[in-house]
Amino acid sequence: MTTAARPLAVIDIDGVVADVRHRLRHVERAPKDWNAFFAAAPGDSVLDDGIARVLSLAEDHDIVFVTGRPERCRADTERWLTAAGIGGWPVVMRGNADRRPAKQTKVQEVRSLASRSTVAVVVDDDPEVCAAMRAAGFPVEQAEWMTRPAALGAAQEAEGRT
Repeated sequence: MTTAARPLAVIDIDGVVADVRHRLRHVERAPKDWNAFFAAAPGDSVLDDGIARVLSLAEDHDIVFVTGRPERCRADTERWLTAAGIGGWPVVMRGNADRRPAKQTKVQEVRSLASRSTVAVVVDDDPEVCAAMRAAGFPVEQAEWMTRPAALGAAQEAEGRT
């Protein structure tokens, strides 16, 4: 689906197109159950505003999903994206043992994408990721259509998990 002639729209998944709030209970208290957190991902509801934004951007951009989800979640993630009507685009995931903050892993991945294509916009819900992307020179649209629970922020930045 990706072509060199169209600019890229880089889209996060959790909190942008997928509503993860139902599974945060697995990581709100110690001990955190990351296996249960990720196993529950196929049950995420869609965030209609996020889906609409992806479909709008897809009219004149190639989409690349860049997520903090670990590689072991690829099959579930790709099935979910397809069921949500936004599948078929590349999905960049963190390594299974990578626990760096999302702002580090995602900037690294977007820089790699930018070395091959123009990155026209990065859509993410994480304020720290958005700030890091802006500092790296990328145009950013902060997704604010889902209430951002504290547990999600901790998972993305303090614990390097999503």
